[in-house]
Amino acid sequence: MYNLNLLLLRPLFNTSTQMTSNLKNLLNQALSNTKLKLTGQTLEAAGAKVQINGDSKANVYLKLGFPLLESSELAQELSAKLSDISLADISVQIDCQIQRHAVQGSLSPTDSVANIIAVSSAKGGVGKSTVAVNLALALIQQGSRVGILDADIYGPSQPIMLGVEGEQPVSHDGKTMEPISAHGLSMMSIGCLIDTQQPTVWRGPMVTQALNQLMFQTNWPNLDYLIVDMPPGTGDIQLTLSQKFPVSGALIVTTPQDIALADAIRGLRMFEKVHIPVLGLIENMSTFNCPNCGESTSLFGHGGGVEVARKNQLKLLGQLPLDIDIRQEADNGKPIVISKPDSKNAKLFRDISLAAAIELSLRSKDYSHALGKINVEKGIPKK
Repeated sequence: MYNLNLLLLRPLFNTSTQMTSNLKNLLNQALSNTKLKLTGQTLEAAGAKVQINGDSKANVYLKLGFPLLESSELAQELSAKLSDISLADISVQIDCQIQRHAVQGSLSPTDSVANIIAVSSAKGGVGKSTVAVNLALALIQQGSRVGILDADIYGPSQPIMLGVEGEQPVSHDGKTMEPISAHGLSMMSIGCLIDTQQPTVWRGPMVTQALNQLMFQTNWPNLDYLIVDMPPGTGDIQLTLSQKFPVSGALIVTTPQDIALADAIRGLRMFEKVHIPVLGLIENMSTFNCPNCGESTSLFGHGGGVEVARKNQLKLLGQLPLDIDIRQEADNGKPIVISKPDSKNAKLFRDISLAAAIELSLRSKDYSHALGKINVEKGIPKK
């Protein structure tokens, strides 16, 4: 009787195992054919894994290397798509984990800052600082831990834009400083340390020393991204950044007219020379939105940023309008992603910040922290 029951149960067991195997194979095939619109990768290439819970139930785990506020919506969309393919009950779980990325030369990412992103224009007057602060705040809204370093020693503007003008950082040990917090953003600027009503009449060595102190003597909390608001030009500060700061990537801000584009290209070449990858280009003041009639006009030309991005094989991360709201809110100390988070302009900044984070996530990772420190000591072997 015992042997008879065993023979009766064996076909059922084999059938169940076969169904489970078929479901797993079917889902793995679906992962290799289903693309993630955000990155253009297949789910398989993005690292999605399948776990089978039964004959008709499965979990798909997807780990993203960028912050995504609407991750639950993406999970539902993928779950429905995979269920249609496999005719099974599929649940998709998404985990957003920001990783450290490779930096230039022999440098390594700092302990507290996973990724430094430089925002540059190589030219003044294109709205770079406004773009930088809105992108930093937009990344926070996506769920990241973010800081901003105002690297413009001669013309700091972040204290005004973040509404902390006049505040000074605190030092608990007389050697290091605590960053100033504004709208959830950790910020440091020379404008918080000196009288901004007086000109900063410093030579190059003093400027680079001040920048190093702002970066390395600030007790940054654990950050996914530190946005560095770069000054115009390609001089001392840019050179210091490339030699001393472990930069994961750079963003170039330009306006559509030829003069700004020429400087943007020079900025691109500078980053190429110092081996810092450019994540993409942002065209600011792309059109002027009339506050009265609502008409859009291309005051500074049309399509310049698009063409520069195409010719230099850069990602055009987005186009921003010349809008009085963006300027006014920054001047009032509450950038538009904070003051008007549901506005069209705030959404544009969030879309660009996400596009930049995605571009960085596709770059080479840094694993030096995972390996730990290896000390090699010379010695005379004992006999």
